[in-house]
Amino acid sequence: MSRPSSRQTSRISVILSLSVLLIGLLLVEPSGTLPTGVQASPVEDSSTQAFQEWQVLEVKTARAVSFQDWMTELVSSDVIYLGEEHRNRSHVEAALKILDAFLARDRRPVLAIEMFGWDGQAGLDRYLSDREATRDRFLQESRWEQNWGGAYNDYEPLINFARERHLSVLALNPPRSLVRRVATQGLARALADPDMNRWGMRNELLFDEPAYRDVILKQLRLCHAGLSDDDYRRMYEASIFRDEGMAKTISVHLRSAQAGVGPVVSYTGSGHIQYRLPVPNRVQRRQTGSVKQTTVYLTSFEPGRAEEIRELLHDAIADYVWLTPLGAQGAPRRCR
Repeated sequence: MSRPSSRQTSRISVILSLSVLLIGLLLVEPSGTLPTGVQASPVEDSSTQAFQEWQVLEVKTARAVSFQDWMTELVSSDVIYLGEEHRNRSHVEAALKILDAFLARDRRPVLAIEMFGWDGQAGLDRYLSDREATRDRFLQESRWEQNWGGAYNDYEPLINFARERHLSVLALNPPRSLVRRVATQGLARALADPDMNRWGMRNELLFDEPAYRDVILKQLRLCHAGLSDDDYRRMYEASIFRDEGMAKTISVHLRSAQAGVGPVVSYTGSGHIQYRLPVPNRVQRRQTGSVKQTTVYLTSFEPGRAEEIRELLHDAIADYVWLTPLGAQGAPRRCR
C-alpha cells in the first residue's frame, strides 16, 4: 500500500487537530433514525404546534413550559447540561438566565464550562477570586489560546457573571494537547505519554458504548468525508477521551461538593449532551449513588426549521429543547 503524500498527511493532521474542538458540536440533519439502544420519545402529535423564540419544550410531551415552572423543576437537579451552538450569544444569554434564576432561589450554582482546560483551572480560580487581576493576564494564565482560542468575547459574559456573583467555575476539558495527541496518535500510544499520568487519565476507564459509537462515527463520516478508517478511529477515540474527561470533572465535583452548593450548570457544545450519551451517561456510571441530571438542547429558531424541531422532539435529543434567536453566524451548519 502506498504511503500518503506530504500534502495528504498535512491535510489529515489539520482535520484531526480541528476535530479536537469540532467533535463536540458536529450536527447532522435529523433523520428519524435513532442510534442503537435509544428510544424515541412518546410525544403527542406536534405537527400543528406553533413554535417561537425562547420557548422551552418538554420533550416527553412536546409541550411548551413556562420559564418559572421550569426553574422550579430544574432546581432539584444535581446537574443541568446546556448544549449550545458555539458562538451564539443567545445561548450564553440562556445560560445566564438559568444561573440568575438559581441565585434568586437562594442556590449557589457551579458553572462547568467546556471552553477551559484543566491546565487553566488555577488561572481561572485566581481571576474569579482576585478583583485586581487583569483580563489579559487571566487569558494568559487560563491558557485560553492553547485550549480554545477564538474570540473570548463570545463567552466572557459567563465568566464575568461568575466573578461578580462569586460563583465557582469548573474547567471541563482535559488539556487540548492531550486530546490532540489521541486524535493524531491513537489512544493506545497517547496513554503512554507522561502527561496522561500527570492529569490522572492513564488508568481511567474509557467506556465504549455502542449507541455512542453509532452517533459519533456517523457524524464524523458525514462532516469529514474521505478519510481512512484509521483516521476515523483516532478521531472517535479523541471524542471518547474528551467526554470521559469532562464526565470525570463533574463527577469529582459531585463527590466533593459542600452542602448547599449546586446544582452544576454544564455549558458545552450540544454534541456533548445528545441522547445523554457523551457526558451525562458517563457521569452516571461514575457515581455510586443516584444523580438527577437534566439535559437541555439549545437550538436557534427560524420558522423554516419547524420540521427539524419536531424531529428533535421525536428523537428525544434531550429532556428539553430550548428555542432561541439565531446567532450572528445564522443557522448552524449541518452535515448531510
